[in-house]
Amino acid sequence: MKQAIELIINGETHDLIVTPNVTLQEAIREQIGLKGTKAGCEMGTCGACTVLLGDKPILSCITLAVECQGKEITTIEGLSEGPTLSNMQKAFVRAGAVQCGFCTPGVILSGTALLKKNPQPNVSDIKKALEGNLCRCTGYNSIIEAVLDASDPSAPQQDQEKKL
Repeated sequence: MKQAIELIINGETHDLIVTPNVTLQEAIREQIGLKGTKAGCEMGTCGACTVLLGDKPILSCITLAVECQGKEITTIEGLSEGPTLSNMQKAFVRAGAVQCGFCTPGVILSGTALLKKNPQPNVSDIKKALEGNLCRCTGYNSIIEAVLDASDPSAPQQDQEKKL
C-alpha cells in the first residue's frame, strides 16, 4: 500500500508517494534525483549513504523514508552555500581527501555533524565520529587531516580557496 509523505531535503519540501519499504536512500536518489547520496553496501555497514537527519548522521540505506516524514534532511548537495563549497568540502579538497570520491559525501556529512557537536575535535574524536564510514582507497590520514583543517578557525579559508 502506497502512502504520501513529505520530506524536507536541503530546505526544500518534497511530496512523495512511497511504499512502506522504500528506504530514504532510494527516495533521495530515485524519486528526488539527488545522486550525491551513494548506494554502497545497502546494509548499513559502509557509510556511503550517510545523510544528516537534523544534525545527526544516519545511514539512509537502512532508514525507511516514511520514518523521516516532515523531518529536515541534509544531503551532500545541501552543504554548499550557493555556488561556494562548505568549509568542510574545501578542507577535503585542500587535504586531497577526495580520492575516488565514493565515500566522500558520507564522510563529509559525518565530519560536518561532528563539528556541529564538537567544534574542536582531536584525532580520537574524529576517528570515533567516522568509524561507520569506510574508505575503499584507505585515505584515512588525509580524511582526518581534512576534518582537523575544517575545525581550525585560524586556517586561511579564503586564501586557500583562491589557490585551488
